[in-house]
Amino acid sequence: MTIRIARLEEVCEINPRAPKSISDDTLVSFLPMSAVSEDGYVAFEEPRTYGEVKRGYTYFERGDVLIAKITPCFENGKATSTDTIQNKLGFGSTEFHVVRPSTDLDPKYVFYLLWSKKFRTIGEKGMTGSAGQKRVPADLLKRLEIPLPPLAEQKRIAAILDKADQLRQKRRQAIALLDSLTQGIFLEMFGDLGISAEKWSRCLALCELAEIGSGITKGRKTNSTSMTKVPYLAVANVQDKALNLATIRSIEATPAEIEKYKLAANDLLLTEGGDPDKLGRGTLWREELPLAIHQNHIFRVRFTTPEIEPLYANWLLGSEYGKKYFLKSAKQTTGIASINKTQLSSFPVILPPIDLQRSFVRRAEAVSSQLSAHRAYLDSFDSVFFALQTSAFRGEIR
Repeated sequence: MTIRIARLEEVCEINPRAPKSISDDTLVSFLPMSAVSEDGYVAFEEPRTYGEVKRGYTYFERGDVLIAKITPCFENGKATSTDTIQNKLGFGSTEFHVVRPSTDLDPKYVFYLLWSKKFRTIGEKGMTGSAGQKRVPADLLKRLEIPLPPLAEQKRIAAILDKADQLRQKRRQAIALLDSLTQGIFLEMFGDLGISAEKWSRCLALCELAEIGSGITKGRKTNSTSMTKVPYLAVANVQDKALNLATIRSIEATPAEIEKYKLAANDLLLTEGGDPDKLGRGTLWREELPLAIHQNHIFRVRFTTPEIEPLYANWLLGSEYGKKYFLKSAKQTTGIASINKTQLSSFPVILPPIDLQRSFVRRAEAVSSQLSAHRAYLDSFDSVFFALQTSAFRGEIR
C-alpha cells in the first residue's frame, strides 16, 4: 500500500481562530495546563462561560488535539485529544497549540502521531526562546510531514494504539494504589507535617544536609577535543518516585563535565518545574546505569550527613508539606511553576529521629518491591507502545 506523505498544515488547521458569533453566556470547557495529563488524557475540566475566557486564552473545539508548546511540559508529553470534553467549545492555557484535523484525518490518529517520542524529539530540537521559556513554534507544526494512509487504516492504527495504551493505564492505576499505601505509611508515622511540624525538635535547611546542583546544559560551547558520549537524563526520565528509562538520550561531554555531573547512588533527582501540583517531583538514583549525567532542568541533591535517609527526604519533598512550600515560593507563569536553586536550598527539612526514618524506609521498601514488579511490566508495555507509535509515524504499522 502506497502511503501519501503530507505536511500537517495541508490536512489540519493549526491554532484556528474562535468564531465571532459566540454569545458571552455560552458554556465552554476550560482546560488549564494542569488539566492535561502527561499520560495523554484530560484529567479534569472547569465549566466557564465564553465571556469569562474570550480574552487571554486559547480556543479549541471538541475533537481538536492540544499540545503543550512550552518547556518542560512539551518534553513531558502533555498532549491530548479533546474528544471527551463535555462542551463543544473549549478554552485553555495560552501555552497550548491546537491542531484541528480535516475530514481526511482521524483525530485520534493525529493525536498519537503528535504524542509520539519521534515528534517530541523533532519539537525539542526546533524549540525557540530563552532557557526555561523555550517553546515549539507553530511553523514547526505546520511543516511537520506525516504519513497519511486511508481513513479506515488511520482508524485501525488508532484502535491498536488505544488498546495498547489501556494496558499501560491499568498498570499505572495499580502503581498509584501502591503509592497511596506508602503515602499512608508516611502520614501514620510522621503526621500531617503542615500541622504537626512543631512536634519534631529538629528542622534544617536542605543545603545544610546536602550538596545541591543542576546539570549540564545542551548546546553549551566547549573548546575541548576530548569528548565522550554518555547517557543523559532529561526531565521526562524523572517521574514521581520512579525513573522512566524507556528512552535514554546521550550527550557528548568532557572528562571534567562527566566527573562534575555523574550520578551516584542515592542522589535525589528533582525536576525544576511543570504543573504546580507536580513541584517536588523526584526520585532516587539507584545506579540503574553504570554511568549517567543529567540535564540542567534537573536538580541533583546529594546528602552529606547520616542524619537523614534519602528515601525519607524524597517522600518529604513530595508530600503536601513539601508542595505547600514550593507553591508558596515558586515562580508561576501561564499555569507553569518553577523553582530555583536558592528556593530548593532553603527548603525546611523536618528531621525525625533517624531510627524512625529508617523504620519508614524499611516499610516503604517492602511496598517498593511490589512497585518494582509493576513498573517492570509498565516498562515492557511502554516499549511496545512506543514501538507501535514509531511504526505508525513511519506508516509501517501492520
